[in-house]
Amino acid sequence: MQFSDLGLAPTITRALDEAGYTTPTPVQAASIPAALAGHDLLVSAQTGSGKTAAFLLLTLMKVSQRSTGSGNGPRVLVLTPTRELAQQVEKNAMQYAA
Repeated sequence: MQFSDLGLAPTITRALDEAGYTTPTPVQAASIPAALAGHDLLVSAQTGSGKTAAFLLLTLMKVSQRSTGSGNGPRVLVLTPTRELAQQVEKNAMQYAA
């Protein structure tokens, strides 16, 4: 299975390819299609399993689509328990959104 098989936007899969990511982890392969289909998720897995990337890829899909809501405020707010995780999330988001 490739990231392109998960239903992600071509711009996102292209950024993943350029970053050297072609194969989703088991967490990503299970969660991304389910979330894109509108299902709620509760994911628990070990560190390094790809949870952050799965969350960010879905978030990038959401913000890449035109908003149907009114207003000019932020469309995404990411809360993390530590500054280090916030820095990791920012770094990954910038890489995947390239």
